[in-house]
Amino acid sequence: MADKILIIGGTGYIGKFIVAASAKSVTLPSFSSETPPFQILRSPNSSRISRPLASLWSFGDINDHQSLVKAIKEVDVVISSIGSEQLQDQENIISAIKEAGNVKRFFPSEFGNDVDRLRVVEPGKSGYNIKVQIRRAIEAEGIPYTYTASNFSDGFFLPTLVQPGATALPFPPPPPRKSYYLMGWESKSGQFQRGGRLFNSLTGFILVLSAVFNKEDDIGTYTIKAVDDPRTLNKILYIKALQNIYSFNDLVSLWEKKIGKTLERVYIPEEQVLKNIQEGKFPVNVILAIYHSVFVMGDHTKFDIGPSFGVEASELKA
Repeated sequence: MADKILIIGGTGYIGKFIVAASAKSVTLPSFSSETPPFQILRSPNSSRISRPLASLWSFGDINDHQSLVKAIKEVDVVISSIGSEQLQDQENIISAIKEAGNVKRFFPSEFGNDVDRLRVVEPGKSGYNIKVQIRRAIEAEGIPYTYTASNFSDGFFLPTLVQPGATALPFPPPPPRKSYYLMGWESKSGQFQRGGRLFNSLTGFILVLSAVFNKEDDIGTYTIKAVDDPRTLNKILYIKALQNIYSFNDLVSLWEKKIGKTLERVYIPEEQVLKNIQEGKFPVNVILAIYHSVFVMGDHTKFDIGPSFGVEASELKA
């Protein structure tokens, strides 16, 4: 990889994995033709700075247009991994990239569900709408891009075994050892559609769809692999290997095997899930809305990846 990369938000949750992956891709010693990744940091006193094998620091602010343009002019690729509270500020990055005029690829801060293919209810919908707006702004400016759809990250979702109402940060509750709650919907007999798929049902039952789970290290690695891969130019990079797809039932079965105990399965129908979302408090209501989108509506698995808009990460070159 010979491209110079600027990582904005490199000390954040996903950002640090992207920085580590980028640093590992650099061939040392320093006379190599490859260049370590650059990072923009807001404060030289940041307690979250952890220098990887090879990385250059540039202190600045995405709200300082001139410093942003200056940093971008030094690189070929810009990767944003800023947090949810700053997503709208990526308009400043787009403006700076447009002025700099040298960027070969921009990765906006996504690293989750494919926002153009979600059917998420409020309050989750509003947060995703910001990412949709950023996508359209990038495309309107004609900036080369790659959108990384990494779906669910292991470190956030698996510690709680995606239990409704449980959050993994900052301190996840212990995994269940008595009852396990599963979201789904009650079907009627006959043939019906859900999540863009056709199902056959002989009798009423609760059907639970699946989610895609990925290690944060893999998210960082595949993001860096996509930097100079022509197949990902102006496409969505889906990190969606078949072996990483699990339903609620799959997860609880694995957990039962590990602890040597059978748990009571408690099914929550869609009507109750939507009621809990409406009555819940932040951030639990947002997480429930995301779970509803994935496990009830099937938004991780409802579609096949078409070559016109995306590529699956495992297809990238070694």
